[in-house]
Amino acid sequence: MNTNQLTHLIVVANGRQKADLLLKNTRMVDVYQGKIIQTDVALVDGKIAGFGSDYQAKKVHDLAGQYLVPGLIESHIHIESSYVSPAEFGRIFLPHGTTTIMADPHEIVNVAGLEGLKYMCADAQNTALDIHYLMPSCVPATPLESSGANLTATDIEPYLQAGKVDGLAEFMDFKGVISARSDVIAKLLAAQKSGKRIDGHAPKIFGKDLNAYVAAGILNDHECSTIAEMHDRISRGMYVMLREGTVCHDLPTLLKGVTATNSRRCVLAGDDVQAKTVLTKGHLDHNIRLAIKNGLTPITAIQMATLNSAEMCGLDDRGAIAPGKRADLLVVSDLENFKVEEVFVKGQLTARAGHYLPKTKHASIQKVSATMKIANFTSDKLKLKLKQNKVRAIEIIPGEVLTNEAHVEVQTDAEGDFVYQADQDLTKIAVVERHHQTGHVFTGLLKGYGIRAGAIAISIGHDSHNVIVTGTNDADMACAVQNLQIQKGGITLVKDGQVIASMPLPIAGLMSNLSAPEVIAQQDLVDQVAHEELGIPAEINPIMTLSFMPLAVIPSLKITDQGLVDVNQLEFVPLEV
Repeated sequence: MNTNQLTHLIVVANGRQKADLLLKNTRMVDVYQGKIIQTDVALVDGKIAGFGSDYQAKKVHDLAGQYLVPGLIESHIHIESSYVSPAEFGRIFLPHGTTTIMADPHEIVNVAGLEGLKYMCADAQNTALDIHYLMPSCVPATPLESSGANLTATDIEPYLQAGKVDGLAEFMDFKGVISARSDVIAKLLAAQKSGKRIDGHAPKIFGKDLNAYVAAGILNDHECSTIAEMHDRISRGMYVMLREGTVCHDLPTLLKGVTATNSRRCVLAGDDVQAKTVLTKGHLDHNIRLAIKNGLTPITAIQMATLNSAEMCGLDDRGAIAPGKRADLLVVSDLENFKVEEVFVKGQLTARAGHYLPKTKHASIQKVSATMKIANFTSDKLKLKLKQNKVRAIEIIPGEVLTNEAHVEVQTDAEGDFVYQADQDLTKIAVVERHHQTGHVFTGLLKGYGIRAGAIAISIGHDSHNVIVTGTNDADMACAVQNLQIQKGGITLVKDGQVIASMPLPIAGLMSNLSAPEVIAQQDLVDQVAHEELGIPAEINPIMTLSFMPLAVIPSLKITDQGLVDVNQLEFVPLEV
């Protein structure tokens, strides 16, 4: 802000000059005091000049007693999980009241390195949604997988120092932090020296291990699945993000642990939210409704998506309705049902009745579109050579990223290869390296996914995003992988040797360059075919559930292109028990 701008703000706030816009007859949500104030709110140059009576303005908008709420702030989300580009993401998320997001682009950076970050930053300029990026901290997330890039402290420090990113994104390598590994220490110090925050990721970490993790300067955690975890972290000074996304539904459980004395350390977050979820349920507006339904007062729920988020993220220019703050505001007709009628960003009306008003442009995807580099793949690489028939399997927990380690008895052929049994909910799952043409393929077993026929392959595999494929037979699995490479990534479903549904994702094999409605139409078909033709149960999200199976930083058993991973110990374990 320069001299003229600050002078103008002061004189308008004082009532000596007209505001640009006056929002009259509002019921303003005061998140500082937790109450409603009936007042008028004056806006100028994208900021809130003040509230009170007798303001004059060039334009007046009478809200007729509707509620005025600060714009919602998403504190931790991966744009890539929506399957749409940043610009399209803004077009569909903003009408639901989200005006600022703190995005971790580690999905695309794990695939395309810093070129991926550059693309995300470029496309973010094409939306009214205020997108802030954090620097991915763990590329790769662990040393137990093959990633498309490898970022060191030397790579990330210039971005932190120059303020191109808001901090260091979720530090998933919790074992590296706790053991004070030298490369991890270098990254932590790079963030601290630049004065930037460090986001956390510490599932099932307690006691002295948690003390060590917090002592490293890590501010928050979004991986709490129990109230005990939540309270442990708050007592150590951390913020806890209560996650409600497309697959992960921790919010209802954790809300039971929110009290009047700890609510200001609690923040609403989505983490991984598909575009389809936003258009059918909502985003943070949906989370606020859930919080209210589960017993929170509307203002407490709103605080958890506005003021709390702003304070945690160091955004002192927003998160409340007060003089000098950004004029990111929502008009809400009913606080209990939290229906967003209008959205203002920097004082400009950008959405009304669920419709995004600005035109949408897109950045070039040329440098992030050729990322499928699979070499020497054949169906023979899917074969298992088991030495015994008692083996480990990854067991899905519906509604969770967490998995169990199941010990199962399997049938094998003469060569020790697994034989699929229709009456046993157990299939092969393989990860195929797709970044460096190494030819790495590792095959394990998956329990609880429910597929009964054919195969499904995806190029979305957190966090290194190699190809994941599962199915009832090797031929269909191989066909799905091969067709996935032809379509440059995305999703492919195969039955009896034929592709029966697909969803191309040409942006790094993670995102589409189509509009959200077009993407959702493709996803609806994929989901329908997955349930009806492949037999995957209705309660299982076919794509996102499968995409978490290589996530080797979430307990307890996961799979990468290099092996089967015991996440609690961060080490490989054999298939045989």
